[in-house]
Amino acid sequence: MAVQMALSRIIISETGEQQIIYLKEVGGERTFPIVIGIFEATSIDRRVRGIVPPRPLTHDLLAKAVEQLGGEIQDIYINDLRDHTYFAQLRIRHEGELIEVDSRPSDAIAVAVTVDAPIYVSEEVIEEAGR
Repeated sequence: MAVQMALSRIIISETGEQQIIYLKEVGGERTFPIVIGIFEATSIDRRVRGIVPPRPLTHDLLAKAVEQLGGEIQDIYINDLRDHTYFAQLRIRHEGELIEVDSRPSDAIAVAVTVDAPIYVSEEVIEEAGR
Protein backbone atom coordinates (compact mmCIF):
# COMPACT_ATOMS: atom_id res chain seq x y z
CA MET A 1 0.00 0.00 0.00
CA ALA A 2 1.27 3.47 -0.86
CA VAL A 3 1.13 6.40 1.54
CA GLN A 4 0.99 9.93 0.14
CA MET A 5 3.71 12.14 1.59
CA ALA A 6 4.56 15.83 1.25
CA LEU A 7 7.90 17.54 1.47
CA SER A 8 7.98 19.07 4.94
CA ARG A 9 11.58 20.07 5.62
CA ILE A 10 14.95 20.45 3.94
CA ILE A 11 18.15 20.56 5.99
CA ILE A 12 21.15 21.83 4.08
CA SER A 13 24.47 21.68 5.88
CA GLU A 14 27.16 23.80 4.30
CA THR A 15 29.84 22.11 6.40
CA GLY A 16 28.60 18.52 6.22
CA GLU A 17 28.38 16.11 3.33
CA GLN A 18 24.88 14.90 4.09
CA GLN A 19 21.73 16.84 3.42
CA ILE A 20 18.38 15.61 4.70
CA ILE A 21 14.86 16.04 3.45
CA TYR A 22 11.82 15.05 5.45
CA LEU A 23 8.58 13.83 3.99
CA LYS A 24 5.46 13.97 6.15
CA GLU A 25 2.41 11.77 5.75
CA VAL A 26 -0.48 13.68 4.16
CA GLY A 27 -3.28 13.62 6.72
CA GLY A 28 -1.10 11.86 9.26
CA GLU A 29 1.79 12.29 11.66
CA ARG A 30 4.52 10.01 10.32
CA THR A 31 7.68 11.52 8.90
CA PHE A 32 10.25 9.97 6.65
CA PRO A 33 13.87 11.25 6.36
CA ILE A 34 16.08 10.72 3.32
CA VAL A 35 19.76 11.64 3.14
CA ILE A 36 20.53 13.23 -0.23
CA GLY A 37 23.33 15.04 -2.02
CA ILE A 38 23.96 18.78 -1.99
CA PHE A 39 22.99 19.26 -5.65
CA GLU A 40 19.58 17.65 -5.20
CA ALA A 41 19.00 19.41 -1.87
CA THR A 42 19.76 22.85 -3.30
CA SER A 43 17.70 22.12 -6.42
CA ILE A 44 14.69 21.11 -4.31
CA ASP A 45 15.19 24.07 -1.97
CA ARG A 46 15.34 26.58 -4.84
CA ARG A 47 12.20 25.17 -6.41
CA VAL A 48 10.31 25.28 -3.09
CA ARG A 49 11.38 28.92 -2.63
CA GLY A 50 10.22 29.78 -6.16
CA ILE A 51 13.72 30.63 -7.41
CA VAL A 52 13.84 30.04 -11.15
CA PRO A 53 17.33 29.36 -12.54
CA PRO A 54 18.42 31.32 -15.62
CA ARG A 55 18.90 28.03 -17.50
CA PRO A 56 17.14 24.67 -16.99
CA LEU A 57 18.65 22.35 -14.40
CA THR A 58 18.72 18.58 -14.92
CA HIS A 59 15.35 18.08 -13.23
CA ASP A 60 13.78 20.83 -15.34
CA LEU A 61 15.25 19.23 -18.46
CA LEU A 62 13.85 15.81 -17.60
CA ALA A 63 10.38 17.18 -16.84
CA LYS A 64 10.35 19.18 -20.09
CA ALA A 65 11.55 16.18 -22.14
CA VAL A 66 8.74 14.00 -20.74
CA GLU A 67 6.23 16.73 -21.57
CA GLN A 68 7.59 17.32 -25.09
CA LEU A 69 7.39 13.59 -25.80
CA GLY A 70 3.69 13.60 -24.88
CA GLY A 71 3.97 12.21 -21.37
CA GLU A 72 2.97 13.47 -17.97
CA ILE A 73 4.71 12.73 -14.69
CA GLN A 74 1.85 11.21 -12.73
CA ASP A 75 3.66 10.75 -9.41
CA ILE A 76 6.76 9.34 -7.80
CA TYR A 77 6.85 6.22 -5.71
CA ILE A 78 9.56 5.32 -3.20
CA ASN A 79 9.04 1.60 -3.29
CA ASP A 80 12.00 -0.22 -1.77
CA LEU A 81 14.76 -0.10 0.82
CA ARG A 82 17.69 -2.48 0.42
CA ASP A 83 21.03 -2.34 2.23
CA HIS A 84 20.31 1.19 3.50
CA THR A 85 19.55 2.40 -0.04
CA TYR A 86 16.14 3.71 -1.09
CA PHE A 87 14.70 3.02 -4.52
CA ALA A 88 12.10 5.07 -6.34
CA GLN A 89 10.21 5.23 -9.59
CA LEU A 90 9.09 8.12 -11.73
CA ARG A 91 5.64 7.07 -12.86
CA ILE A 92 4.89 8.60 -16.24
CA ARG A 93 1.53 8.49 -18.00
CA HIS A 94 1.94 8.28 -21.79
CA GLU A 95 -0.89 7.53 -24.22
CA GLY A 96 -2.93 5.87 -21.48
CA GLU A 97 -0.04 3.64 -20.40
CA LEU A 98 1.82 3.87 -17.10
CA ILE A 99 5.60 3.78 -17.54
CA GLU A 100 7.74 3.29 -14.44
CA VAL A 101 11.30 4.60 -14.62
CA ASP A 102 13.89 3.64 -11.98
CA SER A 103 15.21 6.68 -10.11
CA ARG A 104 17.08 7.75 -7.03
CA PRO A 105 14.54 9.14 -4.54
CA SER A 106 16.32 12.49 -4.40
CA ASP A 107 16.07 12.95 -8.18
CA ALA A 108 12.47 11.75 -8.20
CA ILE A 109 11.52 14.20 -5.44
CA ALA A 110 13.30 17.03 -7.27
CA VAL A 111 11.26 16.22 -10.39
CA ALA A 112 8.04 15.95 -8.34
CA VAL A 113 8.66 19.38 -6.82
CA THR A 114 9.40 20.76 -10.29
CA VAL A 115 6.10 19.56 -11.79
CA ASP A 116 4.01 19.54 -8.59
CA ALA A 117 3.45 15.78 -8.72
CA PRO A 118 2.40 13.73 -5.68
CA ILE A 119 4.96 11.71 -3.72
CA TYR A 120 4.13 8.22 -2.44
CA VAL A 121 6.08 5.88 -0.18
CA SER A 122 5.26 2.23 0.33
CA GLU A 123 4.02 1.29 3.79
CA GLU A 124 6.77 -1.32 4.04
CA VAL A 125 9.50 1.28 3.39
CA ILE A 126 8.09 3.62 6.03
CA GLU A 127 8.00 0.79 8.57
CA GLU A 128 11.53 -0.38 7.70
CA ALA A 129 12.94 3.17 7.88
CA GLY A 130 11.39 3.63 11.32
CA ARG A 131 13.34 0.71 12.80
